[in-house]
Amino acid sequence: MRIFKKKAAGINSLMQELDHKNLPEHVAIIMDGNGRWAQKRKLPRSVGHRAGVENVRTVIRLSSDLGIKALTLFAFSTENWKRPQDEVNVLMDLLVEYIKKELNELNRKNTRIKTLGDLNKMPKKVADEIDRAKETTKNNTGLIVNMALNYGSRQEMVSAVKKIASKAMSGEISIDEIDENTILKNLYTADLPEPDLIIRTSGENRLSNFLLYQAAYSEFIFTKTLWPDFNEKEYLKALIEFEQRQRRFGAI
Repeated sequence: MRIFKKKAAGINSLMQELDHKNLPEHVAIIMDGNGRWAQKRKLPRSVGHRAGVENVRTVIRLSSDLGIKALTLFAFSTENWKRPQDEVNVLMDLLVEYIKKELNELNRKNTRIKTLGDLNKMPKKVADEIDRAKETTKNNTGLIVNMALNYGSRQEMVSAVKKIASKAMSGEISIDEIDENTILKNLYTADLPEPDLIIRTSGENRLSNFLLYQAAYSEFIFTKTLWPDFNEKEYLKALIEFEQRQRRFGAI
């Protein structure tokens, strides 16, 4: 009980330190470190992935409670197909399990589920559950949760270029009309604000093909904390650090 009270007191202190009027609109997270979390405990990697999925609930709940507009979670990249098939199967099964288990609660909390990426390659059982989640929550007006699945930023930009080229060839737009906004409108994130804050857990200091175009003026926080340990306290500390940054967008 003492441990719980101490933890609660720490979170309450951080909540008081947080400027609720200066929160990021859009937070994106590269959820890294599940495998290392398991290995440190001499457990199978699958246990680490399950712990990581459990932590998704924590971050979504806090984001919703704080009134953050959008949360993008890098769940499965275009490069992740290179992993052993058994591990890919575990990740797909966990995704289906999570949606089935959490959808009613997410819907009750007015959360809207969206996706980024090419879902054509996803297993049918996964695609079906994702479609059900998106349809169930499509009219919700609270936190938007973007699951980046079979997502790669270079792939996204190639797709955007093809869309723009097709419109130009059909005469829908002229070459002179193509500008930065044209590109933004043809990305998966077209209806979202650009990410204000990108967090990567586990100590790796790179974007790994994640939101490369959208991240032009994002703030970055790289933490050594492994994703399953990135709890409410760690998230609040990251948000407080974001609020202390000076965002000039190229100006003085």
